[in-house]
Amino acid sequence: MNADSAIVRVRNVHKIYRRGSHRIDVLRGVTLDIPRGDFVALMGPSGSGKTTLLNLLGGLDQPSEGTIDVVDRRIGHMSSGALARWRSRHVGFVFQLCNLLPMLTAERNVELPLLLTSLTRAERRKRVRTALSLVGLSDRAKHYPRQLSGGQEQRVGIARAIVTDPALLLCDEPTGDLDRQSGSEILDLLRALHRDHGKTIVMVTHDPHATTWARRVLHLDKGQLDGEAAA
Repeated sequence: MNADSAIVRVRNVHKIYRRGSHRIDVLRGVTLDIPRGDFVALMGPSGSGKTTLLNLLGGLDQPSEGTIDVVDRRIGHMSSGALARWRSRHVGFVFQLCNLLPMLTAERNVELPLLLTSLTRAERRKRVRTALSLVGLSDRAKHYPRQLSGGQEQRVGIARAIVTDPALLLCDEPTGDLDRQSGSEILDLLRALHRDHGKTIVMVTHDPHATTWARRVLHLDKGQLDGEAAA
């Protein structure tokens, strides 16, 4: 793998938590390159550090040791304000629970990340229409979350994640709360975003079935990537 093409570069990253005198090593020297345009499934047992690593890649947390470069920026020790601005431009998050605001329509939920930008109202609306079209929900723009199925709610969550046109999509168990059919539809959508729109995707999953949509699978156990993944 050519490190120069990587959109994500992780070097010897440790994440340590302390509870009183007790030290918890969640990540232990993780090194990883993810090329632009990759679709990675990240697997491992509960407590292996998958979500912690995902949060570090998205700048939601900071490493205890080591460096993380994403989209040519070293994000490990940026100020909170600079990190928030960087994240709003470059990273989209898709969670197991999409956390839509129930009092807002689908289009208004999707618009929320754009309120942090300098786009005009007309420009925001155009972006929202495009995002909802990409996830196949143009006809549900005026619907509230209670009027949508679980799979449709997750599609709105994905539209919200891509509305800023981020370079990197980070997905934490995006199908974990869905039935098999709805989950497969969401995975088809993620694969289309990767294949047709060039999105780089890192997806945490417990489901071996879900990994078949990814280009490659990495395994994390006890805070360490396996030898092949780390090479």
